[in-house]
Amino acid sequence: MMETPHPSTPKVTAEIFARSIVFSGWVWGLGAVMGIVCLPLLLGSRSTTMRIARLWSRLVIAGLGVIVGARIEVRGRENLPPGGCLIAAKHQGVLDFIPPFVYLDEPCFVLKQELMVIPIFGWFATKMRMIVINREGGSKTLRAMVHAATDALAEGRQIIIFPEGTRKTPGDAPDYKPGVAALYREMNLPCTPLATNSGSVWPAHGFLRFPGKVVFEILPPIQSGLKRATFMALVEDAIEEASTRLLSEPD
Repeated sequence: MMETPHPSTPKVTAEIFARSIVFSGWVWGLGAVMGIVCLPLLLGSRSTTMRIARLWSRLVIAGLGVIVGARIEVRGRENLPPGGCLIAAKHQGVLDFIPPFVYLDEPCFVLKQELMVIPIFGWFATKMRMIVINREGGSKTLRAMVHAATDALAEGRQIIIFPEGTRKTPGDAPDYKPGVAALYREMNLPCTPLATNSGSVWPAHGFLRFPGKVVFEILPPIQSGLKRATFMALVEDAIEEASTRLLSEPD
């Protein structure tokens, strides 16, 4: 696998700096206000909590467009299997968690345990029954992840795992972990790759946000039953090649 060429760094202007500050205030303020106001609803059903998350996501996306000047496009919806499925997604930043609440019916993210201590976020993620893993847990973690994912699949949920396990800056060499292969093997179902160029607008680190077009591209599913090495090569190639292509697209 060849490394993705580093995209040119956008020029940071005073306007971009100011818009980034305003947008950060919008995101954090919105999360705090909605989280506190909707806190009693955590006593309700998971579907109610999911509707809150969906509303928050729509408002964040609207703010991204109005304040930052960035728009989001979702491609390849025809490649998304109906009902429950396994999605292996490129992870370039926080934005990757937000649009799925809009374009998927029942997203279920595989999250690292450290995120669950974040006030409000952790509480809502727990209520929505996201799959929480201890990345240092070895085989025990894999077994727990497969068990939780099997339950989520039975409920018709879309299981989203980031195979690299952490955010990657566009251009970084890929580093795919075995967790996605464990889910693919044990659940015996196709895996749908998801590519993105989100890091060009919402970088993995820092508060700067840039205008442009973010694309989430749902790719054709990889058939079930393949050998681990074959599957890992196919999912990495599909995600990396499509993500690289998206990074080079004009806005």
